[in-house]
Amino acid sequence: ADDAILISDRAFGGADTWATSSTIAAALKKLDYDLIITGRQAIDGDTAQVGPQIAEHLGIPQISYVEDIKVEDGTLLVKRKFEDRSHLLRAKLPCLLTCLSELNESRYMSIGGIFRAYKKDVQVWGLEDMKDTVDMANIGLKGSPTRVRKSFTKQAKGAGEKINVPEDEAVSIIVSRLAEKHLI
Repeated sequence: ADDAILISDRAFGGADTWATSSTIAAALKKLDYDLIITGRQAIDGDTAQVGPQIAEHLGIPQISYVEDIKVEDGTLLVKRKFEDRSHLLRAKLPCLLTCLSELNESRYMSIGGIFRAYKKDVQVWGLEDMKDTVDMANIGLKGSPTRVRKSFTKQAKGAGEKINVPEDEAVSIIVSRLAEKHLI
């Protein structure tokens, strides 16, 4: 990356996906861009909503689950993963893509690259820097429609029961177990 901007302000804290995407979109409105590339999803909420919501806030098209990109005649030809197949889609710029890890192979930085990156300045934008593009009703905890009532760790399932019997007996056992649980 040639430049980096860190968006950081207490006013942005406690944000759900809606408020996070609103904040990022407000920052992007201050920049010139043709293509916005995001990851597929974050590891904390695992919802895959922020990228598409940013596109909605900006009023630009978006394609999710991208695994390959080609530029042809000023448009993008995108291979999008979809369940057990792929779609080939063409998009005009500007647009937003949420990308899968298959899109690119990570590489290690060289020692020189690490030193050059360390010397780079990272701009930090807070609420004051984005006041002309941010909607105060859609940021931080107050701008987050999501309310978490309870959070808990999922309990591990038991080892289960393993029964070694011939196939015809296995079918009878499975059918009787499903009947006991009123599933058939």
